[in-house]
Amino acid sequence: MPKIIALAYSGGLDTSIIVPWLKEHYPGAKVICVAADIGQGDELDGVKAKAIASGAEACYVEDMRNEFVEQFCYPMLRAGAIYGRKYLLGTSIARPIIAKRQVDVAKQVGADALAHGCTGKGNDQVRFELTYMAFAPDLEVIAPWRMWDIRSREDALAYAARRKIPVAATTTKIYSRDRNIWHLSHEGGVLEDPAQGPPKDLFQMTTDPVDAPNTPEDVSITFERGTPVAVDGKVMNGVELLSALNVLGGKHGCGRIDLVEDRLVGMKSRGVYETPGGSLLYVAHSELEQLVLDRRTLAAKDLVAPRYADLVYEGRWWTTEREAYDAFVNVTQERVSGTVRLRLYKGNITIVGRTSAHALYDERFVTFGEDDVYEQSDAAGFIRLFGLSARVRALKDREAEVLHAAETSGRPSKAPAGTP
Repeated sequence: MPKIIALAYSGGLDTSIIVPWLKEHYPGAKVICVAADIGQGDELDGVKAKAIASGAEACYVEDMRNEFVEQFCYPMLRAGAIYGRKYLLGTSIARPIIAKRQVDVAKQVGADALAHGCTGKGNDQVRFELTYMAFAPDLEVIAPWRMWDIRSREDALAYAARRKIPVAATTTKIYSRDRNIWHLSHEGGVLEDPAQGPPKDLFQMTTDPVDAPNTPEDVSITFERGTPVAVDGKVMNGVELLSALNVLGGKHGCGRIDLVEDRLVGMKSRGVYETPGGSLLYVAHSELEQLVLDRRTLAAKDLVAPRYADLVYEGRWWTTEREAYDAFVNVTQERVSGTVRLRLYKGNITIVGRTSAHALYDERFVTFGEDDVYEQSDAAGFIRLFGLSARVRALKDREAEVLHAAETSGRPSKAPAGTP
């Protein structure tokens, strides 16, 4: 029987009822709540008082926003990781830093068990527990959703009501939401029917594109070695930069994603995501790479990107595999420095311009005018060699046809001219 349980705590419906549940099912155990601030905003207002009022011994809250953006989101961005063709992995990338902080606090207070509020149907249980295995393999793991008789969010709401635990969710607005500085996700409720469009009042970070400004707005984003460092020429840290782009992208309705995705546990689910600032960064970063990287390096990065996305989605952040991918990506990003100008309008993000001192694009090489860099007559030899395999194949096929015709007619054959 554990004596001290460290609980990953958000103050939402699930973790709010887990505190008293743990107290009821592990008599005498102290519950220590851990809430990492990675940009949940006012969701963390009063979270300490709420945790203690519901029975927790203490609640640790630490501002980890800048670490989250610069050490987790930015490496993912530089890798170009996108899951399911659309998803920018906002929930997935948050779990490793939250779970690692939970383990750190657990060791600090001498906990002998770790607990989380992830359901037995979701991906997050895997993400949390893989981190536990990496940093605290000896601690017991308690996952109430895999143990209790609560089977739905309606059951959870009823449990909270019986114990007078205040929660924001209701039976009419029963969406499961996850917010951080990178994104806001929505699941559940009407969204469980993929034929139904998301209600207009669902969105919180982005304006409906129909209602967005009728005048487009330009923004420039500057990168150094693949990392965003400035917006419109103003140098910012990770939190400042992403916050500014969230406001700007949200104003113009950019970054909405509606996805039926494949969960790690084998089922499909439907999620609606708002990632305004992240969407701007992905578009700008990709465009800068197109300007700076050669074709073969881009192709190699495009092979790594989905593998990196799978790794993030599956919670395998604390692995040698991720470190190896980062080492590769870091080399590819050494010259990915420059500025990309975007135009935002009614949910659309378009490229207006791009500049870099390392650009492989050079007007001297592509101009139709006279130049002394590219000798156009050299192209003939290049094409002859580039197509050599196709030419040899065609000549061999012709030779075979002649031989077959000769055998059929009984006349001696003569190899066609030009046969090697």
